[in-house]
This record gives sequence, structure tokens and C-alpha cells, in this order.
Amino acid sequence: MKKTILILFVFITTFQARADEGMWLPMLIQRLNYVDMQKHGLQLTAEEIYSVNNSSLKDAIVALGGGFCTGEIISNQGLMLTNHHCGYGEIQRNSSTEHDYLTDGFWAKTKEDELPADFSVWFLDRMDDVTKTILAEVTDEMSEAERSVAIRKAIKTLSDKEMEGKDEKFYKVQIKSFYHGNEYYMFKYNIFNDVRLVGAPPSSIGKFGGDTDNWMWPRHTGDFSMFRVYANANNEPTDYSKDNKPYQPKHHLPISLKGVENGDYAMIMGYPGSTDRYLTSFGVEEAVKVEQPTRVMIRRAKLDIMDKGMEKDQKVRIQYASKYARISNYWKYFQGQSQQLVKNNVQQKKEKLESEFLAWANVDETRKEKYGNALELIENSYKENTSYTLPNVYFQEAVFQGPEIFTFVLGNFAFRSDMQAAILANDAAKIEEAKKGILEEAPEYFKDYNAEIDENLLAEMLSMFYHNVDAKFHPATLKTIASKNKNDFKKFAANYMAKSPFTSEEKLKTYLAKFSVKSIKKDPIYNIMNELIDIYIKEIITPQRATNTDYNKGMRLFVDGLRQLKNDKIFASDANSTMRLTYGNVLPYNPQDAVTYHYLTTLEGVMAKEVKTENKNHEFYIPARLKELYDKKDYGQYATKDGKLPVGFLSNNDITGGNSGSPVINAKGELIGTAFDGNWEAMSGDIYFEPDLQRTISVDIRYTLFIIDKYAGAKHLINEMTLVR
Repeated sequence: MKKTILILFVFITTFQARADEGMWLPMLIQRLNYVDMQKHGLQLTAEEIYSVNNSSLKDAIVALGGGFCTGEIISNQGLMLTNHHCGYGEIQRNSSTEHDYLTDGFWAKTKEDELPADFSVWFLDRMDDVTKTILAEVTDEMSEAERSVAIRKAIKTLSDKEMEGKDEKFYKVQIKSFYHGNEYYMFKYNIFNDVRLVGAPPSSIGKFGGDTDNWMWPRHTGDFSMFRVYANANNEPTDYSKDNKPYQPKHHLPISLKGVENGDYAMIMGYPGSTDRYLTSFGVEEAVKVEQPTRVMIRRAKLDIMDKGMEKDQKVRIQYASKYARISNYWKYFQGQSQQLVKNNVQQKKEKLESEFLAWANVDETRKEKYGNALELIENSYKENTSYTLPNVYFQEAVFQGPEIFTFVLGNFAFRSDMQAAILANDAAKIEEAKKGILEEAPEYFKDYNAEIDENLLAEMLSMFYHNVDAKFHPATLKTIASKNKNDFKKFAANYMAKSPFTSEEKLKTYLAKFSVKSIKKDPIYNIMNELIDIYIKEIITPQRATNTDYNKGMRLFVDGLRQLKNDKIFASDANSTMRLTYGNVLPYNPQDAVTYHYLTTLEGVMAKEVKTENKNHEFYIPARLKELYDKKDYGQYATKDGKLPVGFLSNNDITGGNSGSPVINAKGELIGTAFDGNWEAMSGDIYFEPDLQRTISVDIRYTLFIIDKYAGAKHLINEMTLVR
């Protein structure tokens, strides 16, 4: 059942209500939001924000890799701005002990110096409401299974039609469900695969504050990095080639140097991943009591192991920097969300809404027949799935995202890998072909692999799974390992890793040169991964399918009913990695009694947080060059009227994961900042929006420009941009 803590329950808003809640489809703002946006200060037309026929703001907004982050085009030469943490993987991938761009930063002096990035960017061509087409053959008399078949068939038919004559490497059609299956929208994208790293500040600026400050305000992080999008000679999407030219966009964002003031209009366009604001009280209870504490515990164990390994050696620190950051970010996210769900009484708020829904449904016989058992279907599905929640989290966190040797063996030798298919077919030629494929990918994998860390992860994840997950879900090989080693998984891991052919590129080459089916079938990790996948499918996924039907039907009816119950309200749709717009204002907030947080931070706050140390990787280390500029107050054109350098600011925009790197745009369509975080006190906001508390934390564009210009001396990049004074 899909009840992760990342989908969307958008409680109702009106034209008169707070407009800061809601992730809106740009194609609908003329009808749904435009009047209210003007009340908040917008000076653009709806056509200037989203247009199919003319250039508009949407043409400057891109999804990185299809949606893991957002970026914005800020020059007519394809220069793209996003967050430092969004570019972190590429900065790490290009780093070495000789060229430690994580620690020292990176700035390409010329376009020839730019480094190829391993992700694509997606430009939205257009979006369309295709609800009538997708639901044309669906009737109320259908079972959920019949409904699902009809919808899948309609989606495939329409997608295939739209993709006729298109190259799927460079063009993509997505049709996605909204409001839990009540509406469907189609999105068409142009995909550019040649993206190159242009610039990034050192982590002491781009990650200043580290885990300590993550999700916190006041914030002083210069969380930005820069890339460039390249196209072929005809300005079309293409793969990497040294002959490609910088992409000439339909629109790029001009940049405002005027700064922000309390109450200023602010809107954000980007690709929010998912929220869960339609989550019921039953889901909140499960999240608080079981799911999130378990995720936090497993992730903390992994982080502690990585920490110890990374402290020992600079090479290892570089190897694991990006991996550590990915785990750490959502370790703190789940920790904070659990706390705030309780503190903000979210379960009680959900229960109140559900009582109102039931009263509405039961007052009329027709409504009662259709909607009366919606919540009962949802509640029963949770009850029937109770025994699967904890093991499911362990499979996700300790197995599929556990020791790297698990994923290496799974992807290359076990389950549905090419090698496994060749083994099952007893096809010698295909086995050789699979070996070749494994060896081609090996250098990239082992470049960032440390066997000692992985040995400790293997021992800890096996031990946690064995001791904390019901024996019903234990694979036979795990039981054998426990028995032979007297539950000492450290002993097993040490013995196995010492002999394993999967701990270095050299060992792998030797192993594959003499590879035999007999040898792989004796490998305990190969066996345990096949067994774990088999258990996961048979003992978790398959049983849940029976309750998924009731859950999906219940949620579809619940959401449909809510929209009728509050038919004078405007509902924002689920976040699902499609382009959204959120609008509001630059605002402070009051997190608790007698405490008020200002909407702006400055470089003075950076200096106040400094920890004097020679360790350049400390969370609060400040580079000497930045201190020199601060001492001289050499801020150039980027200072405020009172001579201070702004760093970050707050707005009441509604964002979530995937919005990282999104542009914050003023009333005139000019870039004023880059969104990168939410605030701690409202971390329950992905499940229930807290209008008085919820804030977006953004890098002030003046700090970004200051770092590029004054700190890095990359004036040539500033000269590309369109600055508005």
C-alpha cells in the first residue's frame, strides 16, 4: 500500500484564505489563483508565467534528472542555477585527493573547463488535462481491478500516440494521477542530456552549518551550484559532444539586485516530489509510532558507521560525502517530522476533518451509499497491513539502501539481472555478455567504494534485520549465518568480506575470468539477496495487493467527497514531481512564545557561528577569503542599504523535496533567491500545512552573486546574467 509519508493532503483554501498553502499547476492559475496572486502583489500576467505558444517563466524552469531537484536558467547561454546539495553528487564525482572540489570549490574559467555532469535536465513543453480521455471507459459499476485495467490501457494508448515519431532519449510523455485517481494530466518534456558543471562554492559555504543547521532557522548557508545546458547545432536536445553549443533558452530569468523586504511578493516554480496531506489519522498514527522512528534508527546506525570511516582518510571522506548527505538529510527529516506531527496535534486535526466528512456523507442516503464506507476501507487496510509496516521499512532501509554489496550483487548477479537471466537460461553466450557489462560498470562503482565501511554496514544491517524483524521474514541463509556464527554478524561480515570477490575491481576481474554458475550459487550474499527478494514479493508485496484495492478505493472516494463537502473551496492537487507554482510573501514567523524570527539573515550571522578550527570540513569552518571580505566589508553592489550582506530569507511558500534549487521570483518575474529548505517547527507540513509556522528558507540571490563575483572572482559568469538594479 502506498502510504509513505510523502504524498499530499491539501486542506481547503479559498480566494480569501491564505494563499501560501498550495502547489498549483501553472496551466490552472488563470482560472484558480490569478486574482489572489494579484492581491499578494503579482505584476505579471498569467500568460507571462505559463504559456504554450509564447516564451514564459515556465521555459526557464527545469527538472534535474526528471525531478530529484529543480534548476533555473539564468542566462541566454544556458547557464543554470540550482542548490549546492543538488549538485553535490557531481561535485563529489569529479573530486579527488588532488582536486578536492568539495573542500575547495570549483569554478570553470572558460566553457572548455566545464565538467560533464551525469544527469539530464527536463524542460516542460506543455501540460494538458486528459481526465475525460483516461476515464472515458471507466464506470461506477466497475470493480477497482477493472477500473485499474481500463485506466492503464487508456494511459498507454494516449502515451504511445503522443510518442509517435519521437526519440525517447530526448522527449518524454508522462500521464499522472491527481487527487488519488480522480483526475489525470499529461506532461510533455524535452530532455537535454549534455549538462556540465560550471561552478560551486566550497562546502564550507555551500553546506555551512551541516547537519546541525539542516531544516533550521536562522540559516546561513550559501546552498547553490551552477551548471550549463548544451544543445546541438540546431539548439535541440542531444547527448554529450565536445561540438555541442550552449543552449539558447526560450526564456531566462533576469536577476534582481533590489533585494527583499518584509511583505514582498514571492513565488516559487519547481518540481515538488511528493507530500501526503490527504493522509488520514490512521496513517499519521502509523507514521509516528512505527514507520518514522524505525527509519531514523536504521539511518542513524548507517551514518555512525560512515562517520567513523570518513574520519580516517580524506579519500574515504570524498568517496562517501554524497552517500552520507543523502542518508543524513532524510534522517533528520523523519526525526523532525515525527516530533512535529505530535507537537502540532496533526492526528487530532485529521480526526476532526474525518468526523466532518462522515457527518456529511451520512446525512444523505445517496452520499452514504457512495462515500459512507470510504474511511472504513482505509482504516481496515491499515489494520490488515500492520504486520508488514516494520519489515517493509527494514527492506527499504537496511536491504535496498543497506550495505553496497547488497545492491551490487542484486543489480549484477541476482534476481532480474542480466547474469541471473543468463544463469537461469543456462546460456553461456549471455553469461559472457553479462560479464562484459559488469566489468564496464565496475570502475565507476569501485571509485567510491570502501570495503571496511561496507563490512561494518553489512554486519550492522544483518544484525538489525535479524533481531528486529519477525522471523517469518528471515531468509534461510540469514538463519544459517546466525546459527553458524552464534549471532555474531561482525564475525560473519569479516570472514565473508575477506574472501568476497565483490570488494575490489581487481578481485572482481579475477573472479569473472574464472566465473562459474556453481561458484556464484555458493556465495551467501547472492543467496541471501535472492531469498530476500523472494520473501519481499511473496510475504509483503503480494499480501498487500489485496488490501491495496480497498485502500485505493477508499482514498479516491474520500478525496472526491472532500472536494464536494467543501465545494466553495479551491483544492491544490497532490505533489508528484510535476511543475508547480506556489505564491505568498516574504515573512518572519513566531516559533514559540516570546520568540520572533526575522525574515533575513546576514554575513554577520555566519561569522557569529564560526568554530575556529583548521579542519576545513567542520560544519562551521569559515574560509579565510570570506573572513577577509567580511573584515573589509567588501560587498560591492550586493550589500543592503545599511551596508550588510544578506545571506538567506524566509517566505511563506509551500514547498517540499524536489523543490530544492527552485527559483524564488518577485512580482515582476525576477530572480530573488533559490529555495533550499523548510523550517523545523513545521516539518509536519508535508502531511498538514501549518500556515502560521510554515516557511521556505532560500539563499538570497545577492549572496550567491557575491560569492561568484567577490569570493570566487568568476566575474565572467556575472557578465552572462541579466541584472536588474
